[in-house]
Amino acid sequence: MSVSVFAPASIGNVSVGFDVLGLAVRPIDGTLLGDVVTVTHSNSGDQLTVIGDFAQKLPSDSKDNIVWQCLLLFNQQLVAHQQDVAQVKITLDKRMPVGSGLGSSACSVVAAVAGLNAFYQKYHDFSFAEQELLEMMGKMEAKISGSLHYDNVAPCFLGGMQLMVPDHTIISRSLPAFEDCYYIMAYPGIEVSTKAAREILPVAYARADVISFGQNLATFVDACHRHDKAQAFSVLKDVIAEPYRQAILPGYSDAVKYLTESGCLAVGISGSGPTLFCVTDDFNKAQQFASWLNENYLQTSATGTSEGFVHICQTDSQGAVTLP
Repeated sequence: MSVSVFAPASIGNVSVGFDVLGLAVRPIDGTLLGDVVTVTHSNSGDQLTVIGDFAQKLPSDSKDNIVWQCLLLFNQQLVAHQQDVAQVKITLDKRMPVGSGLGSSACSVVAAVAGLNAFYQKYHDFSFAEQELLEMMGKMEAKISGSLHYDNVAPCFLGGMQLMVPDHTIISRSLPAFEDCYYIMAYPGIEVSTKAAREILPVAYARADVISFGQNLATFVDACHRHDKAQAFSVLKDVIAEPYRQAILPGYSDAVKYLTESGCLAVGISGSGPTLFCVTDDFNKAQQFASWLNENYLQTSATGTSEGFVHICQTDSQGAVTLP
């Protein structure tokens, strides 16, 4: 009696939409770039086990793990809805590097909450509405980043490109995505704290930057609805975070220069970094960019190894899914 849910990586901000725009992505080679949570009935109390390539990056005490906090919140909501609470064993397969800018914490949160919901739906004939689940995910993400923003959890959960709206009864709207585009994701193998990356930003912005931000975001959204790829990616520029964060990302400026000069449609920082993403609609160029980033953007340790990786991705339209 168990259920497993996979939650995919995502690009937070997508350059032009700080805290309000996110895109779920999936490697074209079938790699599960994200986290998997398995929920199983337990006869000996609630338990949490963490496995996977990046398990060692998480707190050793399971009570400090965000997935455990998700379980506590989920159980609270069950009680509030007058539902019986079952004892469960949760296994987190941590496949996503921590502090990568790929929505690592969102992957764990979404997989945990969606996994628990799928478990109760299958075995206890009860499930929460999509809106309630998304609100729970937002609360958990805020515990880690220090502020409430849905630009990773919404696309990770719902799939596709999501625009956050100032309406608590809706939270996000799906935008038409460019399905023929390739998003090359390059994680250099170093960690950047989301909280620290937010603290590096100024507390106030010049009027010109505010106007530019609003104009670029509005133009991008309009271009998505009109399926105007050239217009959309011509304004994919980050005036809010990238000017301040690029200094803490080794090799980022050189990568932007190479990729732009080589005909890339757009280049940006995924979430808080250090992952870089670039966009093209030409598969041959995607392979070229991936090869260059693998050679020039990944960082090596003193032993000459790297935890970094490069994936050629496309839009993940499904979001969190129950695995067979």
